[in-house]
Amino acid sequence: MSGIWVVVIFLVLVLLRLPLAFSMAVPAVIYLLVEGIPLYSLVHRMVNAVNSFTLLAVPLFIFAGNLMNYSGMTDRIFKFVLVIVGRIRGGLAQVNILSSLAFSGISGSALADIGGLGKIMIRAMNKAGYDPKISAGLTAASATVGPIFPPSIPIIIYAVVAEVPAARLLLSGIVPALLLVAIMMIQVAWMAKKYNYPREENVISLREKAVTFGKAFPALLTPVILIVGLLTGVFGPTELAAFTVLYIVVLGKFVYRELTWEGFMASIKETVRSTAVVMIIISAAAIFAWTLTVSRLTQDVTQFLLGISTNPTVLLFIVAVLLLIVGCLLESVAAILIITPLVAPPLVTAGVDPIHLGLIVVFTLMIGLLTPPVGMSLFMTSSIANMPLEQVVRGTVPFLFSLLITLVILILFPPLSVWLPSLIMK
Repeated sequence: MSGIWVVVIFLVLVLLRLPLAFSMAVPAVIYLLVEGIPLYSLVHRMVNAVNSFTLLAVPLFIFAGNLMNYSGMTDRIFKFVLVIVGRIRGGLAQVNILSSLAFSGISGSALADIGGLGKIMIRAMNKAGYDPKISAGLTAASATVGPIFPPSIPIIIYAVVAEVPAARLLLSGIVPALLLVAIMMIQVAWMAKKYNYPREENVISLREKAVTFGKAFPALLTPVILIVGLLTGVFGPTELAAFTVLYIVVLGKFVYRELTWEGFMASIKETVRSTAVVMIIISAAAIFAWTLTVSRLTQDVTQFLLGISTNPTVLLFIVAVLLLIVGCLLESVAAILIITPLVAPPLVTAGVDPIHLGLIVVFTLMIGLLTPPVGMSLFMTSSIANMPLEQVVRGTVPFLFSLLITLVILILFPPLSVWLPSLIMK
């Protein structure tokens, strides 16, 4: 049975709206039955796919993101950034971007960013007089920084699938994330001048600024501690996730005194629910990817891509276009699990650095979170903003410019991704 038929069956099942895990598992089972391969090998590979110490970081980071909503950290981060840049024209829009950066250094997820900060940011921007579409669109777009700035759940999943060092890949996202933030802030500054965005009129005294900073300092210290831990080798990805959970619990319970037992249990329940979904998808994707390898489809894809070009930059652009299309159709974690085994071998063979490739794959698929019909960030923002999806899409479109410009720069200049991990982890 050809691997092409495995892919065709998968696409048909997706179009029939079968749950994604089953859409991947069913073609794999059919392949094994047709080829006479014992089914017990399927169970073995599904279990091994999630039996990973590194992958343990995923539920821990999901737990950390959920805890932040009950610990008082979100509100304090927002107020501090508002004090810093709120008085410039379009200041609240800049606050949106900077808050996403600060929040992403703790949660590691675009959806956690939107869920935690989204309601606060959209409500504040609308109240200040911003176009509601812009408020929602910028909130969705700025959350894209979450999955590339460490810690990052998608990067950890990619590292496990591609078998590259997770710590190096996490470090590779620092400079690109800061570049994305800078480009988005420049775009917002230009839009603020052109469209006369509002500015904060209240003058905040130095004493009030100091008090706000003091309240936010423990929360702002979180990403600093985590990044320093990664840089020094004190933490691996899983230890990093465990420490993040512990730190947020301590802050929420003993410093901010807002984390209740009810909030803690609600975070656990949501984490179990989300983790179950992620892990069953990872298990199904493992056997689906293995089927593609056994059927030699991955080798055929390698030969096809290398037949087009052996230039690493050209191949990266081709893969980026492919991933942008895939991102319109598949949820990002599933896309990472399915596409990585297909595109990684030919690009690494052509000379693309595996760390650089991982960053490009994750970032491109995160842009897919903003593209219909399966853009999860769009649906999340639509829900919390109580706004039709079409309006959220219209508000997001202007900010795709910054994201795509950043993607092109990262493809053309690999050192932006690989310089820091190479320097720190020789």
